[in-house]
Amino acid sequence: MKKKITLQALFVFAMLMSASFINNVSAQVTAPSLGTAASFAVLDGSTMTNTGASVLTGNWGGYPGLAITGFPPGTINGTSHAGDAVAAQAQSDATVAYNNLAGQACDFNLTGQDLGGRTLIAGVYCFSSSAQLTGTLTLNAQGNPNAVFIFKMGSTLTTASNSKVVMTNGGTGCNVFFQVGSSATLGTNTSFTGNMLALTSITLNTGASINAGRALARNGAVTLDTNTINNSQCQSLAPTAAMVSVSGRVTSARGRRGISGALITMTDGTGVPRTTYTNSSGYYNFADVEVGQTLIFDIRAKRYNFIEPTKVVSLTEELTSLDFTAY
Repeated sequence: MKKKITLQALFVFAMLMSASFINNVSAQVTAPSLGTAASFAVLDGSTMTNTGASVLTGNWGGYPGLAITGFPPGTINGTSHAGDAVAAQAQSDATVAYNNLAGQACDFNLTGQDLGGRTLIAGVYCFSSSAQLTGTLTLNAQGNPNAVFIFKMGSTLTTASNSKVVMTNGGTGCNVFFQVGSSATLGTNTSFTGNMLALTSITLNTGASINAGRALARNGAVTLDTNTINNSQCQSLAPTAAMVSVSGRVTSARGRRGISGALITMTDGTGVPRTTYTNSSGYYNFADVEVGQTLIFDIRAKRYNFIEPTKVVSLTEELTSLDFTAY
């Protein structure tokens, strides 16, 4: 009898230790920064095509490809960036995030298992090849609003029709990431939660939706058919960034004298422009500029051409020497 009690006690102790280990592993999972890609509902590497009344809430960007078809009837509640410097930077930042996800150590290996019908806690879940979702995948944040869920697929991700990814117990889809080694396909009427980062293409079949997340394709196309992609929740949860100033001077050749009245246009990461003019000594200043974004600066002045009329800056701190020189 004494031996039986001892074995039972050891079993309970082992289970408690196992649960503690899982929770400790989960606590170490970190969400990658999406950088400037965070403002995008869709990024593609070649083209975005749409059929039907799809609605994107967030920006769209294509780089290096810049083709887009089907808008209208589709709607983009954001700014479109077709092959410009903003889209290029967003793709660069998405690539950094993709590589960060790919490099995170696996907590649980689900290779060969369907995600449907499972309830999972925060952690890194890996598939050596393809992954399938049939039915409902429930993500249990266990009361932690910062719980992070990462799913890594060696090749494809495919969901069956009417499948769902559901967040419970206080989490947010903004902290859910699917790193797909090739292409992802969401089946008809799939309700998906989280950020999808695919190496190649992303396809949403009729009626599929992505809530509190994004569709970021690095090298291929994004194909839509009467879909909804909404990243507004993730934008509203983003921390308030620091505000700094950006200033500089506009001078004639070799910096001999300042040029007054030059028009400087600064376009922020969401495509919104601001303008200012240089003073009598050639100086200009933009106040209250949010850090953590990519900015595009353009200059125009009567009777002058400039060595570098356009400059792209990734703003991380106050900038006091963004100068332009005429020739």
